[in-house]
Amino acid sequence: MPRRSDLRSVLIIGSGPIVIGQACEFDYSGTQACKVLKQEGLRVVLVNSNPATIMTDPEL
Repeated sequence: MPRRSDLRSVLIIGSGPIVIGQACEFDYSGTQACKVLKQEGLRVVLVNSNPATIMTDPEL
């Protein structure tokens, strides 16, 4: 899929709190999405109500 030049920001909605043992997959995929989108020069806005997720790490 070609990149749209009119997009500057992307909103990622995290999975929020999940049952223990099931959050890892959602956490990993969301983290990878944030990294790739930032590398592409897009502003990433993340909304996730899970305070224990790695997605909310400021260094990400």
